[in-house]
Amino acid sequence: MTPDPSSSIVPSTPFRDLDDYLALPRTSGLELSPDGTRLVVARSVLDESATKYVSALWEIDPTGEQSSRRLTWGAAGESGPVFTHDGDLLFLASRPGPDDADDAPAALWRLPSGGGEARRVGTRGGGVTGVRAARSAARAVVSSGMLGATVADDDRIRGDRKDKKVTAVLHTGYPVRYWDHDLGPEVPHLLAGRTDGDAGTDVDFDDLTPAPGVALRDADYDLSADGGLVVSTWTVPGALGHRRTILVRIDTTTGERTVLVDDDAADLGRPAIAPDGSSVAYLREAYGDAETAPRITLHRYIFDTGTVEDLATDWDRWPTSVAWLPDGGLLLTADDHGRGPIFVLRDGLPVPLTVDAAAYTDLRPAPDGSAVYALRASYTAPPHPVRIALTGDDAGTATALRGPDENPPLPGPLTEIVGQGLDGTPLRGWLALPGTASADTPAPLLLWIHGGPLNSWNTWSWRWNPWLLVAQGYAVLLPDPALSTGYGQDFVQRGWGQWGKAPYTDLMAITDAAVALPEVDAARTAAMGGSFGGYMANWIAGHTDRFDAIVTHAGLWALDQFAPTTDAAWYWQREMTPEMAFENSPHLFVADIVTPVLVIHGDKDYRVPVGEGLRLWYELLSESGLPADTDGATDHRFLYFPTENHWILAPQHTKVWYQVVESFLAEHVLGETVPVPDVLG
Repeated sequence: MTPDPSSSIVPSTPFRDLDDYLALPRTSGLELSPDGTRLVVARSVLDESATKYVSALWEIDPTGEQSSRRLTWGAAGESGPVFTHDGDLLFLASRPGPDDADDAPAALWRLPSGGGEARRVGTRGGGVTGVRAARSAARAVVSSGMLGATVADDDRIRGDRKDKKVTAVLHTGYPVRYWDHDLGPEVPHLLAGRTDGDAGTDVDFDDLTPAPGVALRDADYDLSADGGLVVSTWTVPGALGHRRTILVRIDTTTGERTVLVDDDAADLGRPAIAPDGSSVAYLREAYGDAETAPRITLHRYIFDTGTVEDLATDWDRWPTSVAWLPDGGLLLTADDHGRGPIFVLRDGLPVPLTVDAAAYTDLRPAPDGSAVYALRASYTAPPHPVRIALTGDDAGTATALRGPDENPPLPGPLTEIVGQGLDGTPLRGWLALPGTASADTPAPLLLWIHGGPLNSWNTWSWRWNPWLLVAQGYAVLLPDPALSTGYGQDFVQRGWGQWGKAPYTDLMAITDAAVALPEVDAARTAAMGGSFGGYMANWIAGHTDRFDAIVTHAGLWALDQFAPTTDAAWYWQREMTPEMAFENSPHLFVADIVTPVLVIHGDKDYRVPVGEGLRLWYELLSESGLPADTDGATDHRFLYFPTENHWILAPQHTKVWYQVVESFLAEHVLGETVPVPDVLG
């Protein structure tokens, strides 16, 4: 167990006070101008009421010499920045004019490179939800939701639904919901327009995708450097509620659409068009089934020949993003042993560029190929902009740029812990310790299980942040059990279709390794998780009494109920056969639960529908080994959020979430009384 040298034990930290934590600024969305001289990020801060986050765009000096400076000041915030070919900045913002409603949707705005005020240059009734700009031509493509086939139809139908208060939707296919919102009747379109007017000229957009149906829901698309073509994902409905995602090419002048790759055994995504326009790289996710886990691989389609190349065939990692280098090489990211490094691919297998304990996103290569700009994050620092050298003696070295904010000081050190599964498989995870933990004053342990399940604890999370619990005195264990990504295909396969076996025994094995440390108190432990982590918390509750408390957020409870009611049933039922559901469903072991359980669920959760939480709550009270007394008193608790979804997003709800978790853990792990917040009544 080796301490991370970038960690430090400090007397003052914002993680000891939830208001201080919520007030920390958050950086996202890095973009680089075509000439490589300007970097822009979005920075979010709490509004004056502390009830929502508002983002503004900031410019960062790519050389690291100058301080960052704020570019936008809209009351409702700005997002989605991209640069035009001539250096103007396009972004999305809701800034209602004198004739607009207060809840006007986001429009497209343009900030001139030479200075001056931003101006709205494009709007639609359904708002503008995304924008891509060509790197070497005056062309942009935006996405926007529409009702009806034309703009006139959209305006009329939208007005009728609003005026007559109609919310009904008539579905002819599946799905009907997605994560936290109902689908239809509005559907996304792609629109193209020229950006060669001056900054005061509206962009005249043409619809590239009339009557797309459901094809562009949750679409991922890229625009070629010359602005002549778009490559986009395209969803194709199928029989029995199935759907698949293919790749199409759309001419931005004529709107002609051509199918590029239609693979009936996989979903395709993350298209990235080569700088010279000769090909497009993309990710292929092969379908899993009851016996075999899915696999994500990297491919390239060559336009002239119509051929597909399988890149990095023998690479035993799942790529998560791809970016082109100016010379035709590729930069990739992938989960890898609790990290998310950058890899370089030219010939053969990808080669690691970065080797630190961090995860990288938003890769933006410099036009001269000397460096790549990115956001770097880890469990010791939230996302912040960096420059990574691609050439020379310092290749692979990441240099922090002068962003808007310093990284917050932590309440203790981060260490890495290793264990061994029952089958001998090496296991690892992160262990965040309070600065006060020692052999003389060991800290109580909180096992925190990640969601997914095809996921990894490898980067900073504002929502699932271990340092808030570390600041309360807990040692927080973040392990990667079977099904986790970043350890090879066999590691995923170990848990596929057998959620209650290797994932469970791996978690118990690495917990054993943690409690064997002198800084950890084996007599005071709890387990917690969200989504799949909530499933595992539910499974643990019914299979061991080793923990003093269990916290389950948005957890799967009855798999035969979950599989057909989730928003993506076709995906889950590939693995979740009736036999798998019967063998791995936590609800069948409710009578064996003797540990106090805190259930947390949002009513607008469509990924793990609230019925899972409602059924779990009732069955805990009526059938568990720790049932309610005859007068209804129980050690179990149910924290319910009527307006939240799979994640708890409202800042004050986040505060309540952590306050209730802290109170519950204090009572059952520490034997202390910490009152719940007054706002709960």
